[in-house]
Amino acid sequence: MIVNLRPLRVAAHAELVSLIVLLANLATAHLKPISSLTGPAHGCAYLFVVLATWRLKQATTVTKAIALLPGVGGLLAVHRLRAPHRRAAQRDSGAAARR
Repeated sequence: MIVNLRPLRVAAHAELVSLIVLLANLATAHLKPISSLTGPAHGCAYLFVVLATWRLKQATTVTKAIALLPGVGGLLAVHRLRAPHRRAAQRDSGAAARR
């Protein structure tokens, strides 16, 4: 069964970008409006990634734990969730080529 991972992938990218913006703002000007905007956006994206990953039946315990990593955890979780589908597609295409 193939699950649509697009919302999870979009939220994972939003989480990473918002974290980069937060850290860049902290390291440079530390402008309060930027922090006020990107902080909650990062928090929402992070929570969405964690909850969406934990709700997926095919997510292993390791994948669920990786989703808890701030910033890159969502992208790593998406990568782990897509890996079995890629392996199955490669196996099917290899079997078709041998026929």
